[in-house]
Amino acid sequence: MSPRRVEQSSYFSRGNLFLDAVKASFILIGGYLLWTGVSCLMDNAFFVDKTRKEAKKRAQKQLKKLVESVKKSGGPQVEIDDLTDHEMLIAAGLVVPEDIDIHWSDIAGLDNIVQELKETVVLPVRHRELLKQSHLWRAPMGVLLHGPPGCGKTLIAKAIAKEAGMRFINVDLAILTDQWYGESEKLVAAVFSLARKLEPAIIFIDEIDSLLRARRQNDHEATAMMKTQFMRLWDGLVTSQNSTVIVLGATNRPGDLDKAIIRRMPAKFYIGMPDTTQREQLLHLILKDEQLHPSVDCNVLATQTAGFSGSDLKELCRQACHHRMRKFMRDTLTTEDETIRDCLNLELHMGDLLEALKAMNKSKYPSPPSSPTQNQPKNYRVKATNM
Repeated sequence: MSPRRVEQSSYFSRGNLFLDAVKASFILIGGYLLWTGVSCLMDNAFFVDKTRKEAKKRAQKQLKKLVESVKKSGGPQVEIDDLTDHEMLIAAGLVVPEDIDIHWSDIAGLDNIVQELKETVVLPVRHRELLKQSHLWRAPMGVLLHGPPGCGKTLIAKAIAKEAGMRFINVDLAILTDQWYGESEKLVAAVFSLARKLEPAIIFIDEIDSLLRARRQNDHEATAMMKTQFMRLWDGLVTSQNSTVIVLGATNRPGDLDKAIIRRMPAKFYIGMPDTTQREQLLHLILKDEQLHPSVDCNVLATQTAGFSGSDLKELCRQACHHRMRKFMRDTLTTEDETIRDCLNLELHMGDLLEALKAMNKSKYPSPPSSPTQNQPKNYRVKATNM
């Protein structure tokens, strides 16, 4: 064999080795990517399966509580043996009245709205046998609670669940959204099928604008189909006129809701910011179980808390209690036994409430710096002087 042929043969051998190495590298990279993808898919499937198993366990627990509650009250029996898998997932959000510690008496400053809710929603359902001669006397198919945040919308929903004597399904938006195509529509259908099996029932959706906001052209296909399915089952061609299923929604952005959703919620209640009288009633309710010093004047405090919601007033009282406790611990802390004994007689003073009000006003309405040279970096002051 000539030297030229030997050199050419070795050259092709090196080229083949290089190509084989490249192929092996691509095979290894592809195998790694495939293994990573399969692992992620299996982990995701395992997580979803675990979540669903936990939801079913909660559903079985809540359904058992519901059956026991119905037996005690002597109401109509509830059939829970024929529930589908999707209905069991939705039943995890079932709220039993015994689990709620909110009553109508725990709502202050909203007497007119509470009375109208009782007459519009609760009474037509609880006494539907007396009102069955006219379909116009039925309860509305949808109720919307809207208004600024922190004014008692969710609190009213809890009171309705406690006092209405209806099954209360708290819809978890995380359960309605599913990664598999078509599952969200099945879960939406399960919401209404479960409610009709348990009726009279209330389907509660907190922050309803996040689920049923106005439809747009750029909506995802799965989201659009879920909204359509919800509206079709809520009030569509096959909806029974004798159904006692009410959809109760709460939002502080009613303008974001779809017009078709607004049409299906004829009973709308605006829960606004409390006025001075309502704030005084709220303060009396919040502080009813506290030991108060005679200096505490809820009327004066209500006058000075304009623009505060019910949630703000509760936070104000909480901060005042913390202020009194911190002051007590700093001034009179000697031994643990004496401290614990004295804490039992600790009273809340008006000064504590005013200090808490002062601190909250600073956080709610921060004052701007009095001059450009205060609370500003040096480079900002230089630029300001050169302008």
